[in-house]
Amino acid sequence: MTDQARLNLLGMTRPQLADFFAQRGEKPFRAVQVLKWMHQRGCGDFEQMTDLAKSARAWLAEAAEIRAPEVVLEQSAADGTRKWLLRLDDGNCIETVFIPEEGRGTLCVSSQVGCALGCSFCSTARQGFNRNLTAAEIIGQLQVARQRLQPSEGQSRVVTNVVLMGMGEPLLNFDAVAAAVSLMLEDHAYGLSRRRVTVSTVGVVPGIDRLRETEPVALALSLHAVDDALRNQLVPLNRKYPLDQVLAACRRYVGRGGHHDRITMEYVLLEGVNDSPDQARALARRLRDVPCKINLIPFNPYPGSPYRRPGEAAIARFRDILVQAGYTTITRRPRGDDIDAACGQLVGRVAERARRGPSAGGERVPSGTAA
Repeated sequence: MTDQARLNLLGMTRPQLADFFAQRGEKPFRAVQVLKWMHQRGCGDFEQMTDLAKSARAWLAEAAEIRAPEVVLEQSAADGTRKWLLRLDDGNCIETVFIPEEGRGTLCVSSQVGCALGCSFCSTARQGFNRNLTAAEIIGQLQVARQRLQPSEGQSRVVTNVVLMGMGEPLLNFDAVAAAVSLMLEDHAYGLSRRRVTVSTVGVVPGIDRLRETEPVALALSLHAVDDALRNQLVPLNRKYPLDQVLAACRRYVGRGGHHDRITMEYVLLEGVNDSPDQARALARRLRDVPCKINLIPFNPYPGSPYRRPGEAAIARFRDILVQAGYTTITRRPRGDDIDAACGQLVGRVAERARRGPSAGGERVPSGTAA
C-alpha cells in the first residue's frame, strides 16, 4: 500500500478510532491505546507501541500513519513568543503561535489556509482563501508545539490554553474543528478543560448555534464595531449576519448553562475609525444584555494596511469608559510583533488566492469584500 493511500490517524477522535479498529476485527479499547501513544507520548511509530500485538502493529504500518505538518521555520520573539511556519502536504503553509505568560501558555491555532471573509484590518485576509485544514492538520499544530516546548521544573505542561484564533474562520470548517477540539478535551489525548479551549468567530450564526450543541467550549466574538454600517466595512460577513443576529446567538450560547457564563468580545482598536469615546459608550450600551468580557486589541500594523494603532491616551480613554460601565476590560498588548506573530499578522503561504465565491461550510463571501 502506498503512502498516499494510508490513513492519517492523528485527527481521528476516540469514537472514530474505535470504529476504525472495529471494522478490522480489533477491540475498541485499541483506540484508547493509540490515542495515548499519539497525543500524550507524541509517538508516530506503530512499532514502538508495545502494548499492541505485533500483528496489529504490522497491519497498522501498512494501512495507516501518524503525521503532523512539517516545521519549515521556527522564530522566537524578544518577549518569548514562538512562531512556527508549518508546511502541509499540498505545499501550502500555515502559522501557529505560542504565547507564554505568567502561569499559562497559550497556543494560537489556525483552522484554514488563508481566509475567505476579507476582514479589512487582517493581513491573513489579503492572501485570500485556499482550503480548510483537516482535523489532523489542526490538532497537529498542538502536537508540534508540545514536542517543541519542554516543561520547566514543576510544570506538567507548557501549553495550558488553546485558542482557534489563527488563520481562517473556525466555524466555516466546523467538522474538522469540532474533531480537533474533541481531541483537545479528550482525557486520553490532551485533557484540556472546556474553559481553556476558545473558538473565535467573526459571527457565523449557524456555527455558533451548532457549537453550542456539540462542543460548547469558550467562545470569542470578533466584534470591532457597534453598528452595522461600520461593521459591514470592517467585517463583510456582517452583511449576511448583522449584529442583532450575532449578539442573539451569543446570548443563546451563554444561556446553555453549565459551561460558560460569558462571551469574550474582541475589539481591534483602529485610530480614527472605531476608537472614539462615543463609540466606547455605544459599545457599553450595545452589550448590556450580553454577558461578556471585552478584550481591546490595539491594531497591529502590517505592510500596506490603511489603518493605524491609536495612541496610548485614546486606548486608555476607551478602556476606562468600558470599565466605568461595569465591564471586565483587558487591553491586549502586542506579543511577538517583532516576528509578525501578533493578532492579525499571521499570513503563512497560500498557494492560490480566492477572494470571492464559495468558501468552506457552504458560506459565500458577501459581495463587496475588502480586497
